[in-house]
Amino acid sequence: MSTNTSTNPSDYDVLIRRYDNDANYASYCPQLAHMIKGTAHEEVENAMKEYILVYIEDIKKQLG
Repeated sequence: MSTNTSTNPSDYDVLIRRYDNDANYASYCPQLAHMIKGTAHEEVENAMKEYILVYIEDIKKQLG
C-alpha cells in the first residue's frame, strides 16, 4: 500500500462509528490507516481532521 501524499484535505475520508452501547466513538481515515477513539462524535471527528492537517503540513515540509 502506498502512502497518500495529497495536500488537499478533501482527499482524505473520515469515517465515524459509534460502538459499545453508544458510549464510545471511533474515527478512521482509510488513506492513512489511522484510528482515533473517544467518547463523543465531535471529539473523534475534530481529532481526526486535526491529525490529517498535521499530516498534510508534514508532507509540505518534506516537499520543500
